[in-house]
Amino acid sequence: MLEYLKINEADNVAVAIVALPAHKAITIDGERIVLREDVPAGHKFALIDLAATAPVVKYGYPIGHTVRPVAKGEWVNERNIKTNLGELQEYSYHPQRPQPAIARQPLTFDGYRRANGDAGVRNEIWIVPTVGCVNGIVNRLAAELQAETGGEKVDAIVAFPHPYGCSQLGDDHENTRKILRKIALHPNAGGVLIVGLGCENNQIAAFRELVGEHAHIRFMETQKTGDEIAEGMRLLRELYDRASAHTREAIPASELKIGLKCGGSDGLSGITANPLVGLFSDFLVAQGGTTVLTEVPEMFGAETILMNRAQNKEVFDKTVHLINDFKAYFIKNEQPVYENPSPGNKAGGISTLEEKSLGCTQKGGKATVMDVLAYGERLRQEKGGTGGLYLLSAPGNDLVASTALAAAGCHVVLFTTGRGTPFGTFVPTMKISTNTSLYRHKPTWIDFNAGTIVEDETPEAACRRFIQYVLRVAGGEPVNNEKNRYREIAIFKTGVTL
Repeated sequence: MLEYLKINEADNVAVAIVALPAHKAITIDGERIVLREDVPAGHKFALIDLAATAPVVKYGYPIGHTVRPVAKGEWVNERNIKTNLGELQEYSYHPQRPQPAIARQPLTFDGYRRANGDAGVRNEIWIVPTVGCVNGIVNRLAAELQAETGGEKVDAIVAFPHPYGCSQLGDDHENTRKILRKIALHPNAGGVLIVGLGCENNQIAAFRELVGEHAHIRFMETQKTGDEIAEGMRLLRELYDRASAHTREAIPASELKIGLKCGGSDGLSGITANPLVGLFSDFLVAQGGTTVLTEVPEMFGAETILMNRAQNKEVFDKTVHLINDFKAYFIKNEQPVYENPSPGNKAGGISTLEEKSLGCTQKGGKATVMDVLAYGERLRQEKGGTGGLYLLSAPGNDLVASTALAAAGCHVVLFTTGRGTPFGTFVPTMKISTNTSLYRHKPTWIDFNAGTIVEDETPEAACRRFIQYVLRVAGGEPVNNEKNRYREIAIFKTGVTL
């Protein structure tokens, strides 16, 4: 097992893979280094003497600068380095598209072919409120249908309460409508009951017009219904019987759409789990599949890498707007653009936003960026399309971003983490640990361990295992958030509540 790692030949820091004690002597690039203090696992130490304001380089890129002299062998953390980042920037396009050469394989997954031609990886009954006032009703309906049927003929019966749908204006109101519409039309649902109140801003009649008429969707306005539980159960029984007739069939892996997300990152995120997901992303794209990278604030500092992989100048310009528009959102609300990483990130070894972003964006591999999606926008890839890597506008917040990925049409969200989290959104939310200790400590949270990459397994071998695991999950194998019934949605809010 590795004890420490210099990631890139240009780096002037190395990372402790395990906790290293003070006075330990190590050799890197033929240079003897004696650690001046204890260095926790996932944290950095200096490979050379660094003067005050000297650039600190990790992953081959500057991740900040020193705020005082830092001696060779000293622990490098948020107390002695600071971000280099500023506010809005101007960018120029320098195309770099090192698309990896990966052979196409005849891979399939066992999914559900929907009437409109879409493929789903689950066949579930969803109960979706148009407004938070009916949250109690949708929760009760889900519980009663589960008790009556046992859920034996579908993959799950789930209600998705939320606090919105009324007292919202402008973009917030439209964001709520867009996300709820995308949920209703997602191919992982075999049946959807949309439940409204009647006096809310998100009127059921207008929302029904937005969603359209579909055989797998029913609507109920509770203020017009005498007994909403009896009527809701009548509609749900129809949906359950219809969904029960659906069966799995072999579907090409090229039709998979996978969301890429990280949270509770640590110093190993950019060494193990995120590069593993990047390898998977490149593989899936090479098969004609689609991956989507989001959490825009965690692209700050690594954005030029993505911009220069844009397939053309138009996509480059969209990426520039994606970054600067999100910075402008922070500025408009008088909040610091670079108030990141979190306390948990710092405890795990991440000191600046550049460091976090350079690790985060590795989930997108090296594929060409095909396009940029607005928040609430769905992938436009049609069956048999070219697929590729897409960027999606959404914040870093775990549940908001994961919900946005699923609303964009992703069948599964891959979620890398160094500290662990139990949540799941309305599609399978697979947790990939950066380290083996977390995998062992939280077996009911973590689905796949990438910590083996710094122990006894090559990244390529881990990726081969991971590809097969993702295909099994797409074919019906539940991940931990599904086993635990941890299923939620969160909608991005930016403005006034009436």
